[in-house]
Amino acid sequence: MWTYTLPAINVLIMAFSLSLPPSAVAREMYRYVNDKGNVVIDYRIPSEYSNAGYEVLNNDGFVVRVVPPKASAQEVLDQEDRVQFEVDVAAEQERLRRWDESLLLRYSTLEDIEAARDRTLRELRVRVSILESNTRSLINQVEKYQADAADVERSGQAVGSQQLQAMKLLQSQIAATEQSIVDRELEIEEVQANFRKDLDRFTLLLETVELRRNLSTNTKR
Repeated sequence: MWTYTLPAINVLIMAFSLSLPPSAVAREMYRYVNDKGNVVIDYRIPSEYSNAGYEVLNNDGFVVRVVPPKASAQEVLDQEDRVQFEVDVAAEQERLRRWDESLLLRYSTLEDIEAARDRTLRELRVRVSILESNTRSLINQVEKYQADAADVERSGQAVGSQQLQAMKLLQSQIAATEQSIVDRELEIEEVQANFRKDLDRFTLLLETVELRRNLSTNTKR
């Protein structure tokens, strides 16, 4: 291996190549910078230097290929972050476009959105009322079974297995119905939040349309 400094390198390469046998002249050489900052020309390049980038020379000493430095782990992560950011931005833009398109297809005014909200909430609240009524009915049935079971026990007899199974089934139905009520109440909160977002977004669309109209009018003047 030889170590030289520029600008005499190309001349030395020419002399070096002429002194070699034909089989060696055809081989490519590598030019890189070692850890001491010196330019090195050799037929091989140590792996610890290849990551920093290098040049490939032909037997006339001219550069035929440049290999850039290998990206560091941080640079790779930064590039991945940039790509992911661009993907996220594009996805958000598409989401907003679809949302705007849906709003404009379904509604003409803010009052339309409010009417749809009230109608949806009214239907959900009716379902909650029905579930609450069912719960009260189930509880009344359980209380009746419990009263009957108490009468049986006071008479010195054992409560029948069928009666116990019926109470267990009713209690299971009560738990399921109460969970359904919780689910519907959560749904009501979600619907209210979604309609608030729709109202805010539709208001923004109306303001944008009005702004464009005003700008167009001022331009024509």
